[in-house]
Amino acid sequence: MGGPASVTVKPYIVVVGGSFVGVRTAQLLAPAFHKTHRILLIEKNSHFQHIFAFPRFSVTKGSADPRWEPTSGNKDGSGIIDKRKAFIPFNPGTFKDCPEGSGWVVQAKATDFTRNKVKLDRKIELDGIFTDEVPFEFLVIATGARYTPPSTLPTEGKDAGLEYLFNHCSSVEKANKIVIIGGGAVGVQMSTDIKELYPHKDVTLVHSRTQIMNNFHQDLHNVIAERAKTLGINLVLGHRVIIPQEGFPNDGSVFNVKFLDGGEIPADLAIVSTGQTPNSQFVAQSAPSCVDARGFIKVKPTLQVVDPALPHVFALGDVADTGAHKAARPGWFQADTVVANIASLLNKESAARAYVPEPAGIHLSLGINENVLFTNPADKEKEPVLVHQHNGRLDCFIGDVWKRRAVGKDYRL
Repeated sequence: MGGPASVTVKPYIVVVGGSFVGVRTAQLLAPAFHKTHRILLIEKNSHFQHIFAFPRFSVTKGSADPRWEPTSGNKDGSGIIDKRKAFIPFNPGTFKDCPEGSGWVVQAKATDFTRNKVKLDRKIELDGIFTDEVPFEFLVIATGARYTPPSTLPTEGKDAGLEYLFNHCSSVEKANKIVIIGGGAVGVQMSTDIKELYPHKDVTLVHSRTQIMNNFHQDLHNVIAERAKTLGINLVLGHRVIIPQEGFPNDGSVFNVKFLDGGEIPADLAIVSTGQTPNSQFVAQSAPSCVDARGFIKVKPTLQVVDPALPHVFALGDVADTGAHKAARPGWFQADTVVANIASLLNKESAARAYVPEPAGIHLSLGINENVLFTNPADKEKEPVLVHQHNGRLDCFIGDVWKRRAVGKDYRL
């Protein structure tokens, strides 16, 4: 869907990537600069993907547990979560709270860029013509990172994504001995969700470190370990799993998950939840000096890319090496920094605001109802912030997300 035909000469501020961070940035840019610029959000998917719901939605097929009352719009008549709601159309909701006509979303994939144009993998309608190049005065890169499914989906498009989620649910439902590899947030959520929804299943969480969520203070590990004990989850720590190049069988047969140190554990389903790959390919193609050996985009404290010839190009969120914990919350604050620095450049000033990473924090699910808010201490002399909550919901509050991001209760389900 392209923007409306227009004779305006307003230049574009282009945001590439419709993640939480990319959408947030575009929504800040539109009211700030709508009088002088047009905001264009370029995203390869037709729908905003609520990735925080994917781990839950990938294990809940058929789990109509009477302990969690269904809420209107959250479950269909059979009591199964309406997984379609994890896919929210970008248009017309993304800019619904912004000045009319200040921004819109186009579906395309950015393949490379020059100093003043973004190249796309397809032609879009732009100002009454069809083109695969978008001119820009400022470019903001928020393409995020790919995580191991089901953290992010291995497919493109809503229909293929739904098929993946349903198939994954079916595998979980049929399995008896489930091994989850990786003690990050997704591994913790999936293990606690599965064990709570299917108490009879044997669930093991394997982590290569002796501390779960090892980027956080030890206190968070202690909370998770206690929750695992309560639910009956087996914790295997300090062992690195050998992941077969062809993947685990996961065909219903029993196999052994092998450790690098020679140990092993039987399973009939192994779920990998480790690692991340930055979506920086088109930057590596266009400005290779701006991408580090791990694939993250190198940025200045102002979140401008490091190439001095590209002071009008910014990167933020999971794809950027900002020094911050990889999560939506830091990217939320980084968006403010980008908007402030674009304003400075438009005023013929140097970009002045530096992004300072805050202590790592997380809202971590520990099952359907249980969750914690946790923030690392600012220095070693202080204690972390830990708040226990018992306010979760089976559908991950997806109905509320729709209210914020879509126009109409069930728009284009």
